[in-house]
Amino acid sequence: MDYGMMLSKLAGGMLTTVSIFGLTLLFSMPLGMVVAFGRMSKNNIVRNITKIYISIMRGTPLMLQVMVVYFGPYYLFGIPIASSYRFIAVIIGFVLNYAAYFAEIYRGGIESMPVGQYEAAALLGYTKGQTFLRIILPQVIKRIIPSVTNEVITLVKDTSLAMVIAVSEMFTIAKALASSSTSMMPYVAAGIFYYVFNFLVAWAMEKIEHKLNYYR
Repeated sequence: MDYGMMLSKLAGGMLTTVSIFGLTLLFSMPLGMVVAFGRMSKNNIVRNITKIYISIMRGTPLMLQVMVVYFGPYYLFGIPIASSYRFIAVIIGFVLNYAAYFAEIYRGGIESMPVGQYEAAALLGYTKGQTFLRIILPQVIKRIIPSVTNEVITLVKDTSLAMVIAVSEMFTIAKALASSSTSMMPYVAAGIFYYVFNFLVAWAMEKIEHKLNYYR
């Protein structure tokens, strides 16, 4: 096997994998906060809708969700599916799934804060928005970093599920190369990439956690 050619092809899949990872985090983390607020809403309708959404996203396989997002428009509404929609469907499926997990992490962090902090902030003249952004949120971030790190690491590995609708990310290309060359080397190279990627993610999150130590 020409290892230079193999690495060149895997590099293309690596770019797709990194794109799925980055775009999923970019959209799912803020959406998760919106869902978390909905989950904690005093409005029963909003709270129940978000509760059902979270239950479905966490209770069904991500692979199935991606397939529903991709094939759903055609089977439900007869809308033709363009090949360019594959990548978009992956991002939508991943964002909706991970937003549900992040929402529960955020909710747990927010609800773990002592009520006394809200009361003290109110006595000091802070509005609810100021209290959350300046006092509560920084502490919540510190508390949820380990849980968020676990989800981010899982996301790196879950990018391989994009292969279910034939998006050529790292694992898909490694599988094709291994089949055509009857060699394990593409799998080894892909495994090294995933490990290094996760190592860097864990290292970066640990640095962030250390910077927030002053919230102890």
